[in-house]
Amino acid sequence: MRISDAIIEKLLARSGVATAEQVTALKEEAARSRRPLQDVVIEKEVSDEKTLTQAFAEYTQIPYIELDPHDIPSDVLNRIPERVARQYNAVLFKITDAGVQQLAMEDPDDVQAVNFIQKEIGTNTQIFIASRSNILAALESYRGDVNQELNEVIDVQREENTDIQNVSEQDVAEDSPIAQTVNLLLEYAIRSHASDIHIEPREDFVQIRYRIDGVLKEVNRLPRNVIGALVSRIKILSNLKIDERRVPQDGRFKIKIGGKQYALRVSSMPVADGEKIAMRILDESDQAVTLESLGYWGVSLQVIKLSLTEPDGMVLVTGPTGSGKSTSLFSVLSILNTPDVNIATIEDPVEYKILGVNQTQTNTKAGMTFANGLRALLRQDPNIIMIGEIRDGETANLGVQAALTGHLVFSTLHTNDAATCLPRLLDMGIEPFLIASTVKAVIGQRLVRRLNKPTRQSYTPTEEEKQAIVHMFNLPVGQDFRYIHELEKRAAAEGIGGDAPLSTDEHGINTLWRADPDDNDNDAHNGYKGRIGIYEALANTLPIQKLIMSHATSNQIQTQAIADGMMTMQIDGLIKALRGETTVEEVLRVSKE
Repeated sequence: MRISDAIIEKLLARSGVATAEQVTALKEEAARSRRPLQDVVIEKEVSDEKTLTQAFAEYTQIPYIELDPHDIPSDVLNRIPERVARQYNAVLFKITDAGVQQLAMEDPDDVQAVNFIQKEIGTNTQIFIASRSNILAALESYRGDVNQELNEVIDVQREENTDIQNVSEQDVAEDSPIAQTVNLLLEYAIRSHASDIHIEPREDFVQIRYRIDGVLKEVNRLPRNVIGALVSRIKILSNLKIDERRVPQDGRFKIKIGGKQYALRVSSMPVADGEKIAMRILDESDQAVTLESLGYWGVSLQVIKLSLTEPDGMVLVTGPTGSGKSTSLFSVLSILNTPDVNIATIEDPVEYKILGVNQTQTNTKAGMTFANGLRALLRQDPNIIMIGEIRDGETANLGVQAALTGHLVFSTLHTNDAATCLPRLLDMGIEPFLIASTVKAVIGQRLVRRLNKPTRQSYTPTEEEKQAIVHMFNLPVGQDFRYIHELEKRAAAEGIGGDAPLSTDEHGINTLWRADPDDNDNDAHNGYKGRIGIYEALANTLPIQKLIMSHATSNQIQTQAIADGMMTMQIDGLIKALRGETTVEEVLRVSKE
């Protein structure tokens, strides 16, 4: 809701989140940019929307509510027509035993809205205030089963003739069944928290698959005859050439669902049975999260935090595509993003937008490659540089030169683990003494599915399972379990796994955790909900620098790093499995080599 500048000023003074000097500076900024003070306060992260709404509720003596869309009965919700609810940002969420209708509104001061809604449902109402984003998320409950709606739309398009039809303008118009199909596919993917959508033509049907928590899952099959119109509709949205089917194309478009804006990165590729579309979903409303909430702890957290205090040098994040490298860098840059620092990035594409950071998109057709963009960045007086990916020797050399000349450089590299990164730079033609002197730390990472804590199950493993874990994780055979037990105790102390009891003692593993395969409610998928990172952080110590100078193998570097105190990705994953964050099977799925 829109809160007046005078009230915002009072709320800031009452809460104590800003000093009088800060409030004055915020007011000056609002006046200079001709924007409401509320927007400036949120933009500068002095406070957030939820906190301001709570403070306003306390100030006006209107009760505050945070709605859980899953807890709103559909018969209660539908007492207010969807059109009216969306017009006034109001949600009827509960009827008490006494018959009082509880109504959440973004703006309870809107007398006209309150009167209109009470004409619809009656005057026996109790009004609550909720944040705008919370109301918009609750309004999505008006939609029923999106998959069922999708099937209804598809049924209209099913025909005996399965040949690909010629695509007319009517087929891809805004109100056509194909447009509805695309909208529902996107909506269902976002509701399922998918990261990617695959639309793949097969001989007799069109296969729709979503990547959810890193695992591909088939969600629907469309009739074969819709593929032409479906691809054309997505190409229109992405501003691609509709009539070009022989070469790959890349595009991008944005949509808004549930009050959040999403960017979709689109790739089309000719395949044997037609044209395949892959779309990466990026939530543009995502805020940077702390390194701890990403899963960093212990030695890995210490190494990455220490590298952020360096005045210059190079920090590399490694891992395959989709392993969360961009998210780690997004959080790191957000930590370093202060008004006295100039941060410049060159990316392909710009995935996360960070306020106050100068982000540049590569454009190969126009000659804006990583190397050319990096040369230009160095003339922009940066303190910190982020290169989206080091793909060739030229970019690697420029990055090293930037690190040598007083810049702190962050980048990503596609290698299997942290230790392999250093020989990979040698392979790109970088001199060993330059690698030894510029690289400060290398982070290796993977993403594993996170157990849904309310439904996760603990069990006692058999002796065979215990021995298999000792063998697969390269744990010392015949020695006591003190090292793993101490690591688990430290992880528990740092909040990994919440209040779950310890799974080990000095002699071995006592309990393990597994997913409930029947748990598919409230955004869970087969007992998993969301993902967490497993990490290894290799600090460039003096012994490792000597190994680099002698052209050592990645195995030698890995052995030395472990001797220096590095915890490998697999051990990090094992500790998180013991703490009930994930399962041993998940860790092995992404890290077994």
